[in-house]
Amino acid sequence: MEIGIETAFTPWASLFGGVLIGLSAVMVMGLFGRIAGISGIIQGALALPGAAKDRDWRWAFLAGLILAPLVVIALGGTIAQSVPGNGGGMALAGLLVGTGTALGSGCTSGHGVCGLARLSGRSLAAVATFMAAGFATVFVLRHILGGA
Repeated sequence: MEIGIETAFTPWASLFGGVLIGLSAVMVMGLFGRIAGISGIIQGALALPGAAKDRDWRWAFLAGLILAPLVVIALGGTIAQSVPGNGGGMALAGLLVGTGTALGSGCTSGHGVCGLARLSGRSLAAVATFMAAGFATVFVLRHILGGA
């Protein structure tokens, strides 16, 4: 029986990444009084001119998400990332995630990082729901459908 795909154990990189995520969440709250939820940041950045008064920091935050890995590569580092080759499946997954963040009034960063840190009951319910959905999806894909 095949156990499945192994995930590399990277405690130091994971710790460093977690610290950076936490630091960015604290900075966004401290500097702008806002929650560092990516779906809300994108929504505010793409709002019609005048609808969101604080678009500049949102665009800077999004630029940092895109530029940071490019800087790592430019400095000689590598970024290991695997993406399934199924474009249709990826598009469907993106649509489902976008719908879920709209229905749940937030995403994993907004509810999971910031909401739980604020002891929000609504965020706890959201995190429990999307984690259960994620567990079920992985189980179905890896153990029932036999995919990767």
